[in-house]
Amino acid sequence: MSTVSRSNVSANEISAQVAAAFNFTVDKFPLAGPDGLRTPWYGMFRSDNNQVVGNGSVTSRYVPHQTEDVLALVDAASEAFEGVASVDTYFRDGHYVTIQPTREQRQAIFGTADNIFPRVIIRAGYDGKAFNAAMGYYRDACRNLAIMRQVSGTTVSIRHTSGLRSRMDSLIQSFSNLRDSWTDLSATAVALESTRVNLADFLREVYGEPEADSGRAVTIHRNRTEAIFNRVMDERNRTGRGSMPADFRVSGWEAFNAVQGFVQHESTRKNSARSNAATGFGRIIAAANDAAVQRAERAAMQLLAV
Repeated sequence: MSTVSRSNVSANEISAQVAAAFNFTVDKFPLAGPDGLRTPWYGMFRSDNNQVVGNGSVTSRYVPHQTEDVLALVDAASEAFEGVASVDTYFRDGHYVTIQPTREQRQAIFGTADNIFPRVIIRAGYDGKAFNAAMGYYRDACRNLAIMRQVSGTTVSIRHTSGLRSRMDSLIQSFSNLRDSWTDLSATAVALESTRVNLADFLREVYGEPEADSGRAVTIHRNRTEAIFNRVMDERNRTGRGSMPADFRVSGWEAFNAVQGFVQHESTRKNSARSNAATGFGRIIAAANDAAVQRAERAAMQLLAV
């Protein structure tokens, strides 16, 4: 593993960028029934465009967090990671921020063209669940940004509350623990590269087989399989691994990233109108929550248990 220092951006600049991206409040208003009938339920709305936030109602006791709380999370991460080089932001029923640490701990996986770099993804939703921060990776071979939740310590939960500034010491410690998980995540990636699996068998475990008499399902399955195989073959050529073996045996690392990359770059792009994942960040979040990607991670991790 090598460490590359990138130009540090001041904490004030990072905070200003995040504040500008989330330049609105999320406010709670009572919901009424027919003829103005009072109810015990409240809805949440963005102050800038009046769009509904969240997938359900809340009670009078619910206190929505605000941009200042997200800034506290970002500042704590910056402190724990000894600076932030850049951030990206996204809002969909909650605040999402991805952080590129200043100290880029590059991990080579294969040769010089397949490397991963740490990325921190913060999620602060309005679904009543705890805030979540995850240690993910950016892979230069396919431009994926992925999360492997089954690697120990790569996610931390922070109790959903407002007024996070008063808990900065605890927040910094949580992000410090997350920073330390990069070692395990890197080691897992290297170990997966050393495993071998038949790609067709791997995809069968992830997606199953369609019913033979279901023409549309068979077509979707065939097109998806071809797209993933093409993705692997293209990456093998670009990373110097060579052509696809006749027995279709590739590394577990390749197999997992092929599914994750397909979902992030192709599947969610085609379904963006339906999934609201039209932006690059939206596709990252959609892929992280995708059931097939989660099954692919489980299948890949099982290779290490053999």
